[in-house]
Amino acid sequence: MIRRSVAVVALLASFGATTLASAQAPVAQQAVVVPTNDDVVARLVDEGMHRSHADADLEYLLDVIGPRLTGSAEMRRANEWTQQKFAEYGADRTALEAWKFGVGWTRGPMTLRMLAPQRREMIGVSWAWSPGTNGPLAGDVVFMDARTEAEFNDRFKGKLAGKWVMMGLPYANENPAAPPVTHADSAHLDSLRRSVFARNPDETHFFAIRTALAAYEHPAGLIRDGGKQFGLLTMSGSPSAISSLPQIVIAQENYDQFIRLSRRGVPVRIEADIKNSFTRDPLEAYNTVAEIRGSEHPDEVVILGAHLDSWDLATGGTDNGAGAIAVLEAMRILEASGVKPKRTIRFVLFSGEEEGLFGSQAYVAEHTKELNKVQAVLVLDNGTGRITGMSLQGREDLRTMWKTMLAPVATLGGSNLVVSSGNKTGTDHLSFLPYGVPAFNYDQLTRGYNWTHHSQIDDYDNTVPGDVAQAATIMAVNAWQLADLDVLLPRGAVTK
Repeated sequence: MIRRSVAVVALLASFGATTLASAQAPVAQQAVVVPTNDDVVARLVDEGMHRSHADADLEYLLDVIGPRLTGSAEMRRANEWTQQKFAEYGADRTALEAWKFGVGWTRGPMTLRMLAPQRREMIGVSWAWSPGTNGPLAGDVVFMDARTEAEFNDRFKGKLAGKWVMMGLPYANENPAAPPVTHADSAHLDSLRRSVFARNPDETHFFAIRTALAAYEHPAGLIRDGGKQFGLLTMSGSPSAISSLPQIVIAQENYDQFIRLSRRGVPVRIEADIKNSFTRDPLEAYNTVAEIRGSEHPDEVVILGAHLDSWDLATGGTDNGAGAIAVLEAMRILEASGVKPKRTIRFVLFSGEEEGLFGSQAYVAEHTKELNKVQAVLVLDNGTGRITGMSLQGREDLRTMWKTMLAPVATLGGSNLVVSSGNKTGTDHLSFLPYGVPAFNYDQLTRGYNWTHHSQIDDYDNTVPGDVAQAATIMAVNAWQLADLDVLLPRGAVTK
């Protein structure tokens, strides 16, 4: 018989949320029993921190399978391998759930050189879902720094044909107070610049159409700032926004040099030779799904999630191999510890996150009728760093519950785990929020994430397997706690 010490948390019906039609409405001052400080927690922590498989599995995923661009053969291999590992670790059910992704894209070889005012080889990469050049393509570089449509028409309209066009100031110069590029650029690097162009309606409007205006002029292609220091490059792109033009990303240092030369009136000329390819037809992608079936309420579900896909400049260690392996490891910890949760715990490794949260959106669309029975969604997607707490995502009514849930694993954080009022953006928990599902993304130590993610150094050497083990252990404990709560959590506001 399992001993339990419990904490009672009041969930107020006055939260004011709209509930799904079939959701269970909370009762005023309903008491929720949160399992804490119990033999189960001790077993989960012991298994997760002393017999972790996180390091070995993370190394295999990154070094053997490698980059996992959605729609690629490597991504399908990662789906199949993680499904196999879930089964090996004792899942009651595993599946690969298919969804329609869009046109596939394959990066080909690229050479880039400066022709004037000096001749030298350069480092550059294609923005994803942009075409090649059909041979070497030379052109003068134009620094397009307009901030309104009127300014564009006055200074650049009719003057960009055959040019390589630099799309605005480097990010660091447009917003000097901002940190290096972070995960908010999951869909597009330019999403980070929206606040810069929000100063007046004219600038906001121009930001939305500036790429289209430049493309209409038939330039040779577009040049993007890498957005990081030390020659690191940020990658993004999406089949939902296939470029008609070659687009290249160059180091921030080179981008700055081109601007300095332009301001001196010194002509800059480059030549690029890019060979990329697209699939003829749209592709299917897959989410890897596994379950530990609930012993009392198997139709009610706690979801642990992370995205398995990555960009292809490196092997996607911090974004988000670490998170995917933490979810896999959390499942292993629960099974190895002999835990029999009351509700089903489902583990979902999403694909298509980097192109716009497509995999999690497809999951939600496929499982819409079940969402009223989802207890909560816990996502890990902020790098390799250990968990430091939880952002409430507007659910202040759950603050006491989260503090109670994190208390028995607080020592695993190196310091107290903090429950904050943050609203996390840019990852898969967002797909569930419009349906009122309580959905959260853990806070983590950065561990250099601002430099590594989406870049050519996002590899195993920049992961911290011990931190991944800690994160997996906390996720396992929280999943069990949520699975054994005596009621379903109240829904949040429905905004779909």
